[in-house]
Amino acid sequence: AERNVKLEEKITMLQQQNEELRARIEQNTVITRQLSEENASLQEHVEKEVEEKKKLSRTNEELLWKLQEGDATSPVKLPLSSSTFYRCSSGKSSPAKVRTSRR
Repeated sequence: AERNVKLEEKITMLQQQNEELRARIEQNTVITRQLSEENASLQEHVEKEVEEKKKLSRTNEELLWKLQEGDATSPVKLPLSSSTFYRCSSGKSSPAKVRTSRR
């Protein structure tokens, strides 16, 4: 009878531990789900930022090209000199030139 009482106490203790572990698992599941959602949102934001950067880079290239070619709507044309360099967002050479020294 005494052994049964000790075993019942041990069973009760193990059941309590089991419940505590289940609660922790549930908490961790909720946190994992939240972090997953936040991660997906941040990845989406990064992708949008990358696309915006590409768009701005293309626009910059286009404006530089127009500036260099003396676009009819632009009254300014950069003079060709040894202080110019070629730059393109794709890493390839481009007719767009940028003056490296200030006027």
